[in-house]
Amino acid sequence: MPELPEVETVRRGLEPVLTGRVIAHADVRRPDLRWPLPERMADRLTGARVIALRRRSKYMLWDLETGETLIVHFGMSGRVIISGHLAGDFVHEAGKLTTHDHVVLDIEGGTRVTYNDARRFGAMDLCATHEVDAHPWLAALGPEPLGNAFDEEHLVAACKGRTAPIKSVLLDQRTVAGLGNIYVCEALYRTGISPLRKAGRIAPKRIAALVPAIRDVLREAIEAGGSSLRDYRQADGELGYFQHAFRVYGREGEACRTPGCNGIVRRAVQSGRSSFYCPVCQR
Repeated sequence: MPELPEVETVRRGLEPVLTGRVIAHADVRRPDLRWPLPERMADRLTGARVIALRRRSKYMLWDLETGETLIVHFGMSGRVIISGHLAGDFVHEAGKLTTHDHVVLDIEGGTRVTYNDARRFGAMDLCATHEVDAHPWLAALGPEPLGNAFDEEHLVAACKGRTAPIKSVLLDQRTVAGLGNIYVCEALYRTGISPLRKAGRIAPKRIAALVPAIRDVLREAIEAGGSSLRDYRQADGELGYFQHAFRVYGREGEACRTPGCNGIVRRAVQSGRSSFYCPVCQR
């Protein structure tokens, strides 16, 4: 599933294509994805000007001049493809639509934006822009990890007295929004904290160190265009490259990359997800 860096990378790729432009025609080619699509979705999008593109957690928010916001979640395999013509000629030529091209938006000026989702685990909804923060998908989300509300005091308080493993606490979207399996594993490695440790048993100073580590990992991943595992592509069709910088994720059985450490990376399954860590330098 695309995590925060992947969604942010796609948002940045779409921004020059969509912001300030009108959706000349919307073609909604099926009634549902993971859940039913909004009523009259094609009619509500056709003729609407996109005034801003935002991200909240792993969701993209397209604010429209009509007073509505399109909420997009990619699920396991959803992706957005830019094609057609645009100044700079960095987009691909529009080809024939495929079976998995479910929502097709023709933008003024000749650009096409296509939502493709082979597994159909993604989701879209339209709601009034002034009510978007109260939408069921967004209402319970915690602070953004790159925002000011996510600080050492917040994270220490969120972990206090918790018997759940620290990894589970960080993956809880009520604690911090947008973190996923890959980047939690990488942040825990950088701070020397085992994903198996109970959150409430970790010293506040060590918990506080996670805040800058999380921010660094996310910023580096965004700079690299995200991590391409399985289906993920950037909006221009290019792969992300942060997977080449993984220090622990997916490296089971390989040597730990901490200088002077003789540990071997292990994999543990927590709540159905793989956790990768070094048992020697992560405690």
